[in-house]
Amino acid sequence: MSSSEGAPESWISSFCSLMGHEFFAEVSEDFIEDDFNLTGLQSQVPMYKEALEMILDVEPEDEDEEEEEEDEEEDEDEILGDEKPAGYRRAGDRRHARVASDLSVIESSAELLYGLIHQRYITSRPGIQQMLEKYEMQHFGVCPRVHCNGCKVLPVGRSDTPGQETVKLFCPSCQDLFTPPNSRFHSVDGAFFGTTFGCLFFMTFPDLDIGPRLDSSLSAMSPNRASSLASMNNQVSPDIPMPGQPAEINGVRTVNFCPGLGIGKVYESRIYGFRVSERSRSGPRMRWLRMKPTNIVELNEALRYEGLHGPADNDGDTEMGPSLGSAQNSAIAKRKKAPMRRRRLNPDQMSINGTEG
Repeated sequence: MSSSEGAPESWISSFCSLMGHEFFAEVSEDFIEDDFNLTGLQSQVPMYKEALEMILDVEPEDEDEEEEEEDEEEDEDEILGDEKPAGYRRAGDRRHARVASDLSVIESSAELLYGLIHQRYITSRPGIQQMLEKYEMQHFGVCPRVHCNGCKVLPVGRSDTPGQETVKLFCPSCQDLFTPPNSRFHSVDGAFFGTTFGCLFFMTFPDLDIGPRLDSSLSAMSPNRASSLASMNNQVSPDIPMPGQPAEINGVRTVNFCPGLGIGKVYESRIYGFRVSERSRSGPRMRWLRMKPTNIVELNEALRYEGLHGPADNDGDTEMGPSLGSAQNSAIAKRKKAPMRRRRLNPDQMSINGTEG
């Protein structure tokens, strides 16, 4: 394979350009050549050395030795003459047969090895930066939920072990997983992306805007939108934040806290305009999974804990609850002052060394 300029294309570039491999990032060769980044992979991949040489486009080291063996056996053929034993094959024929049989195994091992390396690469600084560029260009698609309004998704895995499940798409707007709509991604292993990448990505880039991608002004003026807003029983509109909301909590922007969930973001079953009761068989199920508090401060668990127990000092005690800390300290002091129980010596019993006690 070669590019349009005539230069040979690398194995990594050709692998990432295959149909169904659009989610993959091109791992740099410097990352692969660092032995620290490949720790523990040798025991998981069969024919590890050959697969690594294929990924890096390195020629096998034993070609010269095989050529020498082939020359020696050709010399023996000349000595033997035309008569050859039954089942005899020249060294070149045996080598080509072995390569043809092992090539498919090496190729599959190289794909497995590259996938496991890719899982580690996208959690590194250059790898996650490369995935950010693909995310902003919407290479991974958007969330299929209507209330997420076209939020961009990320490829993730539900297991770090190969062969468990295929790749899934994670939506930061509703915190849910979806199967890729295109069937060409259904054969991609989810372990090649891992369980860490999705959350680490949004912690690394907390300023990403994961809000609605559609025109909110047009959607707000539509009759369906107006009727849904009017039927909220005078509740606060999800598009209008409550006054006094903090800009961020624990380093995360509050506008990125599940914008696809909460009031007005849950489908309500209706018949001729009347809501279907939750007790009905055809009524909504587990609506609490889609709910979100109106006041975002309720999600700040650290602030709630300080409001109940007071801020903790360096000694572990709290300002509003010193009785709790003093009770713990007194219990520790009692354990320290408790006398140690010693074993009584029996004069009639021999000691361990064989002498009398």
